[in-house]
Amino acid sequence: MFVLQVRHLTKQYGRLTALADVSFDVRPGEILGLIGPNGSGKTTLFECLAGVLPADAGAIVADGRPLAPGDRSSALFYLPDAIAPWPAQSVQWALDFVVGFFGGRADLRDDVVRRLDLAPVLDAPIGTLSKGQRKRALLAFGLLSPQSLLLADEPFDGLDLRQTREVAATLRDYAALGRTLFLSIHQITDAARICDRFVLLSGGRVCGEGTLEELSATARARGALAPAGDLEEVFLALT
Repeated sequence: MFVLQVRHLTKQYGRLTALADVSFDVRPGEILGLIGPNGSGKTTLFECLAGVLPADAGAIVADGRPLAPGDRSSALFYLPDAIAPWPAQSVQWALDFVVGFFGGRADLRDDVVRRLDLAPVLDAPIGTLSKGQRKRALLAFGLLSPQSLLLADEPFDGLDLRQTREVAATLRDYAALGRTLFLSIHQITDAARICDRFVLLSGGRVCGEGTLEELSATARARGALAPAGDLEEVFLALT
């Protein structure tokens, strides 16, 4: 059973191939990490999945049927990086809007506010928030959304070490309750801390998919990894 299946996704910009025959699966209740360096195609992949960008080839499949771009919002909620939606509105207004307009989880509102430490900024306009405060507010919007799958681009960007650990714990707890998370993460140490499985992306191509143990076994089978490889070594070995 899969929440989403990506099959042979390809995206080109003229002669530049940003995504090349990308295929992988997203399983229910997991935290799947999209790992790759800058320029590897992570944001392009997320935008194609969300229907923001049209893919040139391939399919996104849910419940055994292809999802047209216009239908993606029923299956997933996409949080881009470095945005400040509704900048003149307060955080509290935005939380209420997500719950009311999108049919979000009103029953989780107080817990999300507490876990992401948003009480001190509830009355602040979103446009005045610091980078870290804005990131936590965006994650709150995503966690309150009703879709089963949340795509978050760089969820830890702008957070210090303590905040990163607290947010990671919050995301893990919500995944344990059944929410499926697909996170694009630049820092491999952050990914290793939180993710159940990984999709390794380099040069627009998937170089590996699986748990750390599965990816390590693949790398060792190729003779490219010592027995005690960590995620960083595995990524380097497979890409």
